[in-house]
Amino acid sequence: MSSFLLELSYLLGSVTFVIGLKKLSHPESARKGNLLAAAGMGLAILATILFHEHNGERIGNIGWIMAAMGIGTLIGWTMAMKVKMTGMPQMVSFFNGMGGACAAIISMVEYHSHPEGAAGYFLVVFLGLVIGSVSFSGSMIAYGKLDEKIKDFSAKWLTVFNLVLLAVIIGILVVAVKSPETFGPSVLWILLALSLLYGVLFVMPIGGADMPVVISLLNSLTGMAAAFGGFLYDNQIMLTGGILVGSAGTILTVLMCKAMNRSLLNVIIGSFGGGGGGSSAAAGDQTVKEINLTDAAILCSYASKVCIVPGYGLAVAQAQHICHDLEKQLEAKGVEVYYAIHPVAGRMPGHMNVLLAEADVPYPKLIEMEDANGMMNSTDVAIIVGANDVVNPSAENDPGSPIYGMPVIQVWEAKNVIVMKRSMRAGYAGIENPLFFHAKTKMLFGDAKDTLQKLVGEVKMT
Repeated sequence: MSSFLLELSYLLGSVTFVIGLKKLSHPESARKGNLLAAAGMGLAILATILFHEHNGERIGNIGWIMAAMGIGTLIGWTMAMKVKMTGMPQMVSFFNGMGGACAAIISMVEYHSHPEGAAGYFLVVFLGLVIGSVSFSGSMIAYGKLDEKIKDFSAKWLTVFNLVLLAVIIGILVVAVKSPETFGPSVLWILLALSLLYGVLFVMPIGGADMPVVISLLNSLTGMAAAFGGFLYDNQIMLTGGILVGSAGTILTVLMCKAMNRSLLNVIIGSFGGGGGGSSAAAGDQTVKEINLTDAAILCSYASKVCIVPGYGLAVAQAQHICHDLEKQLEAKGVEVYYAIHPVAGRMPGHMNVLLAEADVPYPKLIEMEDANGMMNSTDVAIIVGANDVVNPSAENDPGSPIYGMPVIQVWEAKNVIVMKRSMRAGYAGIENPLFFHAKTKMLFGDAKDTLQKLVGEVKMT
């Protein structure tokens, strides 16, 4: 009976994972999907504690298990409640790294529990250890880079060294599977050390603009490592969850690369992001035209359609709520307002969607890049709030630019462009943006939150 209830709970949990993942595909249902999947995992954990048996014995050390879960829940809850929207990518990287670490620890424990296992068993153990370790150390480096505690490091020899290191890891893994006695138990520590090193060196040279892709890739690796844990324990819920996370992360990584018109190999090996400028084609008329708050308010208030393009600067300024206020003030004057969302804007997948959802911006107003570009030529004013690289025309007309070929939001097709920015500094990718000097563009300098607040005030009086 206990076995039946356990299997039933795992089945129900797996179903909630699938349904929850499906609901995550749309902003309106994403919250429900997240809660549903979490409830399914909670059911699986509870059922395991209550009904799991091994050789007729129930799980022991319940006190230690509950204490560990309590401490972990408290830490996770505290971090989630305190994190700011600007710190969300860092938290995602940190939590993802913890998942990879758990998968690696499971592999190490299981190796010692079954020293006489078959080749297939050892293969799963070693793959879980390697992938989990890479995910852990890579995620920690990503966390540090996103939090601006670790700087990019790139060298010509690093790519070759990483490829050699990866080949060494694979070689040791193959030998250890075919001939376990070659290395003995020390193979665990060898693979652990090399995998941790590879995770660090793999992420270190990747530039800031590519971090959303890296986070998605590391997330898929953690899912794969968890799936290997499911194989080891013959646990359907771990296997299902790991496969879903791994496959979803892989699909998202491919979509992100497609949005940047680059291959995954190019992101990993030929990344841009700390280096600097575009080609000489970006030079030319460098005249900047400014606009004051009053003129900006008049331009927006008497427009028929206004587009707001959010970027990471909006998150840094915590200005999403005021941006929503501007939207409401303009709509009260009969202006149609929509948001153009680039898939890689911000520092993690879906960053702008999450940011604006927190400010209660209606989901139908969040227009994806392809649809927004089709609306741009009928838009009177495009307001760029803290975005840079995702509206850079060099992606379309400068073959010498590092982002050439990357799909961008074509704000220059609008009748007027207002760029809200602190200064003329290059964006997160370190690339100059000719949009700032475009004939239709006017710069509105200042902190996004303060500037938007004043602009809302001006619009009210217009």
